[in-house]
Amino acid sequence: MDIDTVGSKYAALSFALTERSRRLWAATEAMSLGHGGIALVERATGISRSTIARGIREVRSGQSDVLPPERTRRPGGGRKRATDKDPTLLDDLDALVEPATLGDPDTPLRWTSKSVRHLADELEAMGHDVSYRLVAQLLKESGYSLQANRKTREGRQHVDRDAQFRYIDRHVRRQLRQGRPVISVDTKKKEPVGDFKNPGREWRPKGNPEPVRVHDFLIPEQGKAIPYGVYDLSRDEGWVSVGIDHDTASFAVNAIRRWWRLMGRSSYRGTPSLFITADGGGSNGSRVRLWKWELQKFANRTGLSITVCHFPPGTSKWNKIEHRLFSHIAMNWRGKPLVSLATIVSLIGSTTTSSGLRIRSEIDHGSYPLGVRVTDEQMATIHIEPHPFHGEWNYSIHPRRHRQY
Repeated sequence: MDIDTVGSKYAALSFALTERSRRLWAATEAMSLGHGGIALVERATGISRSTIARGIREVRSGQSDVLPPERTRRPGGGRKRATDKDPTLLDDLDALVEPATLGDPDTPLRWTSKSVRHLADELEAMGHDVSYRLVAQLLKESGYSLQANRKTREGRQHVDRDAQFRYIDRHVRRQLRQGRPVISVDTKKKEPVGDFKNPGREWRPKGNPEPVRVHDFLIPEQGKAIPYGVYDLSRDEGWVSVGIDHDTASFAVNAIRRWWRLMGRSSYRGTPSLFITADGGGSNGSRVRLWKWELQKFANRTGLSITVCHFPPGTSKWNKIEHRLFSHIAMNWRGKPLVSLATIVSLIGSTTTSSGLRIRSEIDHGSYPLGVRVTDEQMATIHIEPHPFHGEWNYSIHPRRHRQY
Protein backbone atom coordinates (compact mmCIF):
# COMPACT_ATOMS: atom_id res chain seq x y z
CA MET A 1 0.00 0.00 0.00
CA ASP A 2 1.50 3.39 -0.93
CA ILE A 3 1.29 6.77 0.78
CA ASP A 4 -1.41 8.09 -1.59
CA THR A 5 -3.74 5.22 -0.81
CA VAL A 6 -3.40 5.75 2.94
CA GLY A 7 -3.89 9.50 2.49
CA SER A 8 -7.04 8.93 0.42
CA LYS A 9 -8.51 6.56 2.99
CA TYR A 10 -7.82 9.07 5.78
CA ALA A 11 -9.34 11.97 3.83
CA ALA A 12 -12.52 9.95 3.28
CA LEU A 13 -12.86 8.99 6.97
CA SER A 14 -11.44 11.99 8.87
CA PHE A 15 -14.71 13.95 9.13
CA ALA A 16 -16.26 11.08 11.16
CA LEU A 17 -13.26 10.20 13.36
CA THR A 18 -12.88 11.29 16.95
CA GLU A 19 -9.49 11.75 18.56
CA ARG A 20 -9.65 8.21 19.92
CA SER A 21 -10.91 6.51 16.75
CA ARG A 22 -8.40 8.42 14.63
CA ARG A 23 -5.54 7.20 16.84
CA LEU A 24 -6.72 3.58 16.70
CA TRP A 25 -7.32 3.71 12.93
CA ALA A 26 -3.82 5.05 12.32
CA ALA A 27 -2.41 2.33 14.58
CA THR A 28 -4.14 -0.51 12.72
CA GLU A 29 -3.06 0.91 9.35
CA ALA A 30 0.56 1.15 10.50
CA MET A 31 0.46 -2.39 11.93
CA SER A 32 -0.97 -3.79 8.68
CA LEU A 33 1.85 -2.18 6.70
CA GLY A 34 4.57 -3.79 8.80
CA HIS A 35 8.05 -2.31 8.93
CA GLY A 36 8.02 1.44 8.17
CA GLY A 37 4.27 1.61 8.58
CA ILE A 38 4.37 4.26 11.31
CA ALA A 39 6.49 6.61 9.16
CA LEU A 40 4.28 6.08 6.10
CA VAL A 41 1.04 6.76 7.99
CA GLU A 42 2.61 9.83 9.59
CA ARG A 43 3.54 11.28 6.18
CA ALA A 44 0.17 10.40 4.62
CA THR A 45 -2.06 11.75 7.39
CA GLY A 46 -0.04 14.21 9.42
CA ILE A 47 -0.81 12.26 12.60
CA SER A 48 2.28 12.36 14.81
CA ARG A 49 4.52 9.33 15.27
CA SER A 50 3.97 9.38 19.03
CA THR A 51 0.18 9.31 18.62
CA ILE A 52 0.38 6.34 16.21
CA ALA A 53 2.75 4.51 18.56
CA ARG A 54 0.43 5.14 21.48
CA GLY A 55 -2.46 3.74 19.47
CA ILE A 56 -0.47 0.59 18.67
CA ARG A 57 0.23 0.07 22.39
CA GLU A 58 -3.48 0.44 23.16
CA VAL A 59 -4.47 -2.05 20.45
CA ARG A 60 -1.86 -4.63 21.52
CA SER A 61 -2.57 -4.29 25.22
CA GLY A 62 -6.37 -4.12 24.87
CA GLN A 63 -6.50 -0.87 26.89
CA SER A 64 -8.85 0.65 24.35
CA ASP A 65 -11.54 -1.79 25.45
CA VAL A 66 -11.40 -0.43 29.01
CA LEU A 67 -12.84 2.94 27.94
CA PRO A 68 -16.60 3.34 27.47
CA PRO A 69 -17.51 3.94 23.80
CA GLU A 70 -18.61 7.53 24.50
CA ARG A 71 -15.20 8.57 25.95
CA THR A 72 -12.16 9.67 24.00
CA ARG A 73 -9.64 9.48 26.85
CA ARG A 74 -9.37 7.92 30.27
CA PRO A 75 -10.68 10.18 33.07
CA GLY A 76 -8.08 12.84 33.73
CA GLY A 77 -6.43 12.37 30.35
CA GLY A 78 -5.59 15.13 27.88
CA ARG A 79 -4.40 18.68 28.37
CA LYS A 80 -5.79 20.39 31.45
CA ARG A 81 -8.10 23.34 30.88
CA ALA A 82 -6.69 26.79 31.54
CA THR A 83 -9.37 27.38 34.18
CA ASP A 84 -8.31 24.18 35.96
CA LYS A 85 -4.68 25.26 36.05
CA ASP A 86 -5.64 28.85 36.96
CA PRO A 87 -8.74 28.71 39.20
CA THR A 88 -9.11 32.53 39.51
CA LEU A 89 -8.91 33.21 35.76
CA LEU A 90 -12.64 33.00 35.02
CA ASP A 91 -13.65 35.10 38.03
CA ASP A 92 -11.20 37.84 37.07
CA LEU A 93 -12.44 37.79 33.48
CA ASP A 94 -16.06 38.03 34.63
CA ALA A 95 -15.13 40.98 36.85
CA LEU A 96 -13.65 42.82 33.88
CA VAL A 97 -16.58 42.20 31.55
CA GLU A 98 -19.38 42.47 34.11
CA PRO A 99 -21.66 45.40 33.08
CA ALA A 100 -21.59 46.77 36.64
CA THR A 101 -17.94 47.78 36.12
CA LEU A 102 -19.09 50.41 33.66
CA GLY A 103 -20.03 52.64 36.57
CA ASP A 104 -16.73 52.24 38.40
CA PRO A 105 -14.23 54.91 37.29
CA ASP A 106 -11.34 52.92 38.79
CA THR A 107 -11.79 49.76 36.76
CA PRO A 108 -8.99 49.39 34.19
CA LEU A 109 -11.39 49.07 31.27
CA ARG A 110 -13.71 51.92 32.28
CA TRP A 111 -12.62 54.06 29.34
CA THR A 112 -11.36 51.34 26.99
CA SER A 113 -13.18 49.15 24.48
CA LYS A 114 -13.51 45.62 25.81
CA SER A 115 -11.83 43.85 22.92
CA VAL A 116 -10.41 40.39 23.59
CA ARG A 117 -6.90 41.79 23.19
CA HIS A 118 -7.49 44.50 25.79
CA LEU A 119 -9.02 41.93 28.12
CA ALA A 120 -6.02 39.64 27.61
CA ASP A 121 -3.63 42.50 28.40
CA GLU A 122 -5.48 43.29 31.62
CA LEU A 123 -5.53 39.63 32.67
CA GLU A 124 -1.80 39.32 32.01
CA ALA A 125 -1.22 42.40 34.16
CA MET A 126 -3.12 40.57 36.92
CA GLY A 127 -0.72 37.61 36.64
CA HIS A 128 -2.64 35.27 34.31
CA ASP A 129 -0.99 33.51 31.37
CA VAL A 130 -3.57 33.98 28.59
CA SER A 131 -3.85 34.78 24.90
CA TYR A 132 -6.61 36.76 23.23
CA ARG A 133 -7.82 33.53 21.58
CA LEU A 134 -8.24 31.91 24.99
CA VAL A 135 -10.14 34.98 26.22
CA ALA A 136 -12.52 34.75 23.23
CA GLN A 137 -13.09 31.03 23.92
CA LEU A 138 -13.78 31.63 27.62
CA LEU A 139 -16.22 34.47 26.85
CA LYS A 140 -18.22 32.29 24.46
CA GLU A 141 -18.29 29.40 26.94
CA SER A 142 -19.52 31.80 29.64
CA GLY A 143 -22.45 33.00 27.53
CA TYR A 144 -21.06 36.36 26.41
CA SER A 145 -21.46 37.63 22.86
CA LEU A 146 -20.71 40.76 20.85
CA GLN A 147 -23.72 43.08 21.16
CA ALA A 148 -24.60 46.60 20.07
CA ASN A 149 -26.59 49.12 22.09
CA ARG A 150 -30.36 48.76 21.93
CA LYS A 151 -32.68 51.70 22.32
CA THR A 152 -35.24 50.51 24.85
CA ARG A 153 -35.04 52.92 27.78
CA GLU A 154 -37.52 55.74 27.69
CA GLY A 155 -36.65 57.07 31.09
CA ARG A 156 -38.98 57.15 34.00
CA GLN A 157 -42.56 56.66 32.85
CA HIS A 158 -45.25 59.04 33.98
CA VAL A 159 -48.13 57.35 35.78
CA ASP A 160 -50.59 58.77 33.21
CA ARG A 161 -48.45 57.98 30.17
CA ASP A 162 -50.90 55.53 28.59
CA ALA A 163 -53.90 57.58 29.63
CA GLN A 164 -52.46 60.58 27.78
CA PHE A 165 -51.95 58.47 24.66
CA ARG A 166 -55.59 57.42 24.80
CA TYR A 167 -56.67 61.04 25.41
CA ILE A 168 -54.76 62.23 22.33
CA ASP A 169 -56.08 59.39 20.18
CA ARG A 170 -59.69 60.07 21.19
CA HIS A 171 -59.49 63.78 20.39
CA VAL A 172 -57.59 63.24 17.12
CA ARG A 173 -60.22 60.77 15.91
CA ARG A 174 -63.05 63.15 16.77
CA GLN A 175 -61.34 66.06 14.99
CA LEU A 176 -60.72 63.95 11.88
CA ARG A 177 -64.33 62.70 11.81
CA GLN A 178 -65.44 66.34 11.74
CA GLY A 179 -63.16 67.05 8.78
CA ARG A 180 -61.00 69.48 10.73
CA PRO A 181 -57.20 69.73 10.47
CA VAL A 182 -54.91 67.70 12.73
CA ILE A 183 -51.18 68.34 12.45
CA SER A 184 -48.14 66.76 14.09
CA VAL A 185 -45.18 69.12 14.56
CA ASP A 186 -41.54 68.85 15.56
CA THR A 187 -37.99 69.95 14.78
CA LYS A 188 -35.87 67.50 12.82
CA LYS A 189 -32.21 67.04 13.71
CA LYS A 190 -30.11 70.08 12.82
CA GLU A 191 -27.90 69.45 9.80
CA PRO A 192 -24.54 71.13 9.03
CA VAL A 193 -24.52 72.59 5.53
CA GLY A 194 -21.57 71.55 3.38
CA ASP A 195 -19.83 68.65 1.69
CA PHE A 196 -20.01 66.41 4.74
CA LYS A 197 -20.62 62.67 4.82
CA ASN A 198 -24.30 61.80 5.07
CA PRO A 199 -25.07 58.30 6.43
CA GLY A 200 -26.34 55.73 3.98
CA ARG A 201 -25.46 54.66 0.45
CA GLU A 202 -26.76 55.38 -3.04
CA TRP A 203 -26.07 53.87 -6.46
CA ARG A 204 -23.11 55.42 -8.29
CA PRO A 205 -20.67 54.24 -10.97
CA LYS A 206 -18.43 51.56 -9.50
CA GLY A 207 -15.30 52.97 -7.88
CA ASN A 208 -16.59 56.55 -8.00
CA PRO A 209 -17.90 57.51 -4.54
CA GLU A 210 -18.94 61.08 -3.78
CA PRO A 211 -15.92 62.91 -2.25
CA VAL A 212 -16.69 64.58 1.08
CA ARG A 213 -14.76 66.15 3.94
CA VAL A 214 -12.88 63.93 6.36
CA HIS A 215 -13.99 65.91 9.44
CA ASP A 216 -17.51 67.22 10.11
CA PHE A 217 -16.60 70.65 11.43
CA LEU A 218 -19.21 73.37 10.95
CA ILE A 219 -18.42 75.77 8.11
CA PRO A 220 -19.30 79.17 9.66
CA GLU A 221 -20.15 80.89 6.37
CA GLN A 222 -22.58 78.10 5.45
CA GLY A 223 -23.99 77.46 8.92
CA LYS A 224 -26.55 74.80 9.75
CA ALA A 225 -30.06 73.96 8.61
CA ILE A 226 -32.91 73.66 11.12
CA PRO A 227 -35.85 71.77 9.57
CA TYR A 228 -39.16 72.28 11.38
CA GLY A 229 -41.92 70.04 10.09
CA VAL A 230 -45.70 70.15 10.00
CA TYR A 231 -47.45 66.91 9.04
CA ASP A 232 -51.14 66.86 8.09
CA LEU A 233 -52.50 63.51 9.33
CA SER A 234 -55.64 63.57 7.19
CA ARG A 235 -54.15 64.56 3.84
CA ASP A 236 -50.74 62.84 4.21
CA GLU A 237 -49.02 66.13 3.41
CA GLY A 238 -46.09 67.88 4.98
CA TRP A 239 -44.51 71.29 5.24
CA VAL A 240 -40.90 71.85 6.29
CA SER A 241 -39.47 75.27 7.06
CA VAL A 242 -35.68 75.17 6.87
CA GLY A 243 -34.43 77.75 9.34
CA ILE A 244 -30.93 79.19 9.50
CA ASP A 245 -30.97 81.01 12.84
CA HIS A 246 -32.26 79.40 16.06
CA ASP A 247 -34.86 76.77 16.91
CA THR A 248 -37.17 78.89 19.03
CA ALA A 249 -40.90 78.88 19.64
CA SER A 250 -41.25 81.89 17.31
CA PHE A 251 -39.59 79.89 14.53
CA ALA A 252 -41.84 76.88 15.26
CA VAL A 253 -45.09 78.84 15.17
CA ASN A 254 -44.00 80.72 12.05
CA ALA A 255 -43.55 77.33 10.34
CA ILE A 256 -47.12 76.43 11.32
CA ARG A 257 -48.31 79.84 10.09
CA ARG A 258 -46.62 79.32 6.71
CA TRP A 259 -48.13 75.85 6.40
CA TRP A 260 -51.58 77.29 7.09
CA ARG A 261 -51.19 80.11 4.61
CA LEU A 262 -49.73 78.01 1.77
CA MET A 263 -51.32 74.58 2.29
CA GLY A 264 -53.79 74.31 5.15
CA ARG A 265 -56.17 77.23 4.58
CA SER A 266 -57.18 76.17 1.06
CA SER A 267 -57.76 72.58 2.23
CA TYR A 268 -59.84 73.43 5.31
CA ARG A 269 -61.87 76.47 4.36
CA GLY A 270 -64.25 77.58 7.08
CA THR A 271 -62.86 75.30 9.78
CA PRO A 272 -63.17 76.80 13.26
CA SER A 273 -60.30 74.91 14.86
CA LEU A 274 -56.85 73.42 14.46
CA PHE A 275 -55.57 70.46 16.47
CA ILE A 276 -51.81 70.09 17.13
CA THR A 277 -49.89 67.16 18.61
CA ALA A 278 -46.38 68.03 19.79
CA ASP A 279 -43.57 66.75 21.95
CA GLY A 280 -43.40 67.83 25.56
CA GLY A 281 -40.06 69.59 25.16
CA GLY A 282 -38.05 71.64 22.69
CA SER A 283 -39.18 74.81 20.99
CA ASN A 284 -42.82 73.63 21.13
CA GLY A 285 -42.61 72.34 24.71
CA SER A 286 -45.56 72.34 27.07
CA ARG A 287 -43.79 74.69 29.50
CA VAL A 288 -42.49 77.19 26.93
CA ARG A 289 -44.23 80.52 27.44
CA LEU A 290 -43.17 81.89 24.06
CA TRP A 291 -44.84 78.92 22.34
CA LYS A 292 -48.21 79.80 23.84
CA TRP A 293 -47.72 83.53 23.25
CA GLU A 294 -46.98 82.96 19.56
CA LEU A 295 -49.93 80.56 19.22
CA GLN A 296 -52.19 83.26 20.66
CA LYS A 297 -51.01 85.71 18.00
CA PHE A 298 -51.58 83.05 15.35
CA ALA A 299 -55.09 82.37 16.66
CA ASN A 300 -55.88 86.09 16.69
CA ARG A 301 -54.86 86.50 13.05
CA THR A 302 -56.65 83.42 11.74
CA GLY A 303 -59.68 83.21 14.01
CA LEU A 304 -58.82 79.57 14.72
CA SER A 305 -59.27 77.94 18.11
CA ILE A 306 -56.04 75.99 18.54
CA THR A 307 -55.97 72.86 20.68
CA VAL A 308 -52.58 71.42 21.63
CA CYS A 309 -51.92 68.00 23.12
CA HIS A 310 -48.36 67.20 24.17
CA PHE A 311 -46.91 63.73 24.38
CA PRO A 312 -45.77 62.65 27.85
CA PRO A 313 -42.07 63.02 28.76
CA GLY A 314 -39.75 60.57 26.99
CA THR A 315 -42.23 59.49 24.30
CA SER A 316 -41.34 61.75 21.38
CA LYS A 317 -40.79 58.76 19.07
CA TRP A 318 -44.56 58.18 19.09
CA ASN A 319 -45.20 61.54 17.44
CA LYS A 320 -46.64 60.81 13.96
CA ILE A 321 -44.30 63.20 12.20
CA GLU A 322 -41.27 61.12 13.19
CA HIS A 323 -42.19 58.02 11.19
CA ARG A 324 -44.57 59.49 8.60
CA LEU A 325 -42.46 62.45 7.49
CA PHE A 326 -38.94 62.73 8.92
CA SER A 327 -38.04 59.07 8.39
CA HIS A 328 -38.89 59.32 4.68
CA ILE A 329 -36.87 62.52 4.30
CA ALA A 330 -33.88 60.81 5.90
CA MET A 331 -34.22 57.86 3.53
CA ASN A 332 -34.52 60.15 0.52
CA TRP A 333 -31.30 62.04 1.21
CA ARG A 334 -29.23 59.13 2.53
CA GLY A 335 -25.74 59.10 1.07
CA LYS A 336 -26.16 62.60 -0.42
CA PRO A 337 -24.00 65.43 0.97
CA LEU A 338 -26.17 68.40 2.02
CA VAL A 339 -23.94 70.90 0.25
CA SER A 340 -26.32 73.87 0.33
CA LEU A 341 -29.67 75.06 1.69
CA ALA A 342 -31.10 74.78 -1.83
CA THR A 343 -30.02 71.13 -1.93
CA ILE A 344 -31.70 70.44 1.40
CA VAL A 345 -34.96 72.10 0.32
CA SER A 346 -34.91 70.21 -3.00
CA LEU A 347 -34.30 66.85 -1.33
CA ILE A 348 -37.08 67.46 1.19
CA GLY A 349 -39.50 68.62 -1.47
CA SER A 350 -38.81 65.61 -3.69
CA THR A 351 -39.55 63.10 -0.93
CA THR A 352 -42.51 60.87 -1.75
CA THR A 353 -43.93 57.52 -0.65
CA SER A 354 -46.06 54.83 -2.23
CA SER A 355 -48.95 56.01 -0.05
CA GLY A 356 -48.87 59.45 -1.73
CA LEU A 357 -46.96 61.62 0.74
CA ARG A 358 -46.40 65.13 -0.60
CA ILE A 359 -44.05 67.67 0.99
CA ARG A 360 -43.39 71.34 0.40
CA SER A 361 -40.34 73.06 1.78
CA GLU A 362 -38.91 76.58 1.89
CA ILE A 363 -36.02 78.34 3.54
CA ASP A 364 -36.96 80.58 6.45
CA HIS A 365 -34.50 83.48 6.39
CA GLY A 366 -36.01 85.02 9.52
CA SER A 367 -34.08 85.94 12.65
CA TYR A 368 -35.20 84.21 15.83
CA PRO A 369 -33.04 85.42 18.73
CA LEU A 370 -32.64 83.37 21.86
CA GLY A 371 -33.66 84.61 25.28
CA VAL A 372 -36.96 86.27 24.36
CA ARG A 373 -38.98 86.50 27.58
CA VAL A 374 -42.74 86.55 27.93
CA THR A 375 -43.80 88.52 30.99
CA ASP A 376 -46.51 87.59 33.46
CA GLU A 377 -48.59 90.46 32.10
CA GLN A 378 -48.36 89.05 28.57
CA MET A 379 -49.21 85.56 29.81
CA ALA A 380 -52.32 86.94 31.48
CA THR A 381 -53.60 88.13 28.11
CA ILE A 382 -53.46 84.65 26.56
CA HIS A 383 -56.96 83.25 26.16
CA ILE A 384 -55.95 79.72 27.21
CA GLU A 385 -58.32 77.02 28.40
CA PRO A 386 -56.56 74.13 30.20
CA HIS A 387 -58.36 70.82 29.76
CA PRO A 388 -59.64 69.01 32.87
CA PHE A 389 -57.21 66.14 32.22
CA HIS A 390 -53.61 67.29 32.61
CA GLY A 391 -54.13 70.90 31.68
CA GLU A 392 -50.37 71.37 31.52
CA TRP A 393 -50.28 68.97 28.54
CA ASN A 394 -53.70 69.60 27.00
CA TYR A 395 -55.10 73.07 26.39
CA SER A 396 -56.94 75.21 23.87
CA ILE A 397 -56.03 78.77 22.88
CA HIS A 398 -58.93 80.83 21.55
CA PRO A 399 -58.67 83.95 19.39
CA ARG A 400 -59.13 87.34 20.99
CA ARG A 401 -60.61 88.68 17.76
CA HIS A 402 -61.94 86.80 14.74
CA ARG A 403 -60.20 87.75 11.55
CA GLN A 404 -59.30 85.30 8.81
CA TYR A 405 -56.29 86.21 6.67
